[in-house]
Amino acid sequence: MDVRASGARAAEARAPGAEPPGVDSTGAEPPGGEQGEAHHEGHHTAPGGAPHSRAPHPDDLPDGLVVADETGLVTCFNAAAARITATDPADAIGRRLEVALPLEDLDGRRWWTLTDPYGGLAIRAGQPERNLLLPGGREVLVSARYVRERPTGPVRRVVVCLRGTEARRRTERSHAELIATVAHELRSPLTSVKGFTATLLAKWERFTDDQKRLMLETVDADANRVTRLIAELLDISRIDSGRLEVRRQPVDLAAAVRRHVQALTAAGHTAERFLIRVRGPLPRLWADPDKIDQVLGNLLENAVRHGEGTVTIDIAPASARPDTPATPATSATPVAEGSAESPTESPTVERTAVIVSDEGPGIPEESMSRVFTRFWRGSKRGGTGLGLYIVKGIVEAHGGTITVDRARGGGAEFRFTLPVGTPAYLA
Repeated sequence: MDVRASGARAAEARAPGAEPPGVDSTGAEPPGGEQGEAHHEGHHTAPGGAPHSRAPHPDDLPDGLVVADETGLVTCFNAAAARITATDPADAIGRRLEVALPLEDLDGRRWWTLTDPYGGLAIRAGQPERNLLLPGGREVLVSARYVRERPTGPVRRVVVCLRGTEARRRTERSHAELIATVAHELRSPLTSVKGFTATLLAKWERFTDDQKRLMLETVDADANRVTRLIAELLDISRIDSGRLEVRRQPVDLAAAVRRHVQALTAAGHTAERFLIRVRGPLPRLWADPDKIDQVLGNLLENAVRHGEGTVTIDIAPASARPDTPATPATSATPVAEGSAESPTESPTVERTAVIVSDEGPGIPEESMSRVFTRFWRGSKRGGTGLGLYIVKGIVEAHGGTITVDRARGGGAEFRFTLPVGTPAYLA
């Protein structure tokens, strides 16, 4: 079967108004003969001989496609292959495969000579994807399939797929950055733990009880830091692999926010710095309480660490974003969910929204698109740069969304919404 040249649609219209050989003005191929049997690779013909209007063109493929016939001559060289190899399809069509697509392995050996697609074992079906080199040393991902009319028969076509290595390189760089970040973050607490424990073991009797307590508290804090980092790494692994489990239960968002604010005030922050505004009544929310705590804790910690002034937390049905004044309450004075100014009967809503904003310098406009990526840090005040990436993954695992914007007071404003309603398995 002959496969006609592909690679640039312009090549099919070399002469204005002229039809490709063997094709009449209707697009149908004449029956019989070599021309009648020939058709464009990737173009299928519907029963009755009419061309299928939905058949893809090789140039529509995102990956490079190179096809050679049973004699080893290139019959298809699509646009993506031309882009990846920087070769004009007109120069590749009709040439030997090893000449049109010269490839070497990473040791500099000629790949076509090594693989010998038209010779060798007749049970081979192709070559798995691997890194190979184009002329000039540029890497490309190559896989090949050997098409036979019958098992162990001669090769009738060699179909080669080409892909650029940019996506793989980005993944490798991301993994390298993750390893470097983890190594850096682990070194400091582990060094502290090792130093204090070695000192206590060697000179226990020389320290007072207060000194021993201080050292042990430092060891405990550093151990918690290591535990938190390991938990973040596990969360990233689950998010990236799509294995993040969400165990839904009824969750009181307002109570969860108050609990986190009380923990921050107990840690030394003033209660006056936090303002909680609940606009209710809130619809019943089913979510994973532990993961929602993780989201709230991360957003509040970021607001306290990187922001300034009052940290405001608004909670409302998503259909009524709390832009209008609501009855405020501090963490010391809980707010009844129905006490805010609202209609007597709440409209039916599908989501609950939480907004955490501060009055600090905010996030530069040019950085907002990178806030939820790995390793992004808004300042040099510590952190691994993984927290907001995990927050986004958790919210999306619940079917929600999260955005960042500038707050009215000039600081950062994080808004996430979560779908409400009873899970299907309990309905």
